[in-house]
Amino acid sequence: LPSPPAPLSYKLIMTKYASPLDGESKVAKSRGSHLRVHFKHCREITHYISGMNTIKAKKFLNDVLAFKAAVPFTKFTGGIGHHAQAKQCKAPGNAGRWPVKATQVVLDMLKNAEANAASKDLDGDNLVISHIQCNRAPGGRRRTYRAHGRIGPYMSQPAHIEMILQEKAEPVAKEAQGPKQISRKFAAKLRFKKVKTGGGI
Repeated sequence: LPSPPAPLSYKLIMTKYASPLDGESKVAKSRGSHLRVHFKHCREITHYISGMNTIKAKKFLNDVLAFKAAVPFTKFTGGIGHHAQAKQCKAPGNAGRWPVKATQVVLDMLKNAEANAASKDLDGDNLVISHIQCNRAPGGRRRTYRAHGRIGPYMSQPAHIEMILQEKAEPVAKEAQGPKQISRKFAAKLRFKKVKTGGGI
């Protein structure tokens, strides 16, 4: 009888992130691929919350879902309306929108990254979004039926999103400096500098 086939061996490949990591134990990550949300919406959301504290970022995303705050559009501004809420974010030209579906996806990813941080015993109140990135995914192809028997493309623009949370570093106290060193030439200039007197113009 022939011998049974050898069991298949699977090689696990770690997914690479675009940002270099200092220490795996001090960061929490989350990513999503081929997400069925508009790439342009995701880009504007991720660009705005980059560098934010996670508590502040979650409050902003929840305010967008409740239409209390608008996402400022700074790059993809074609046809974007101008709203008073965008003034809060100092958006150029007050251009902003409320992309609900993309905002919910980013909020869910942020909560997932926070859960990963809790499993590593990181301080949840001191986390900042040190890296967040949105890339364009391959477009989804569908078709729409036009007049006179023609067929037109009906494409979707999905996105890849990745984020890294990191504990905010404690500020380092500035070293006390002694008297400022000046050159002999500059000291001579100060000696001969004319001092203006009187109140005339």
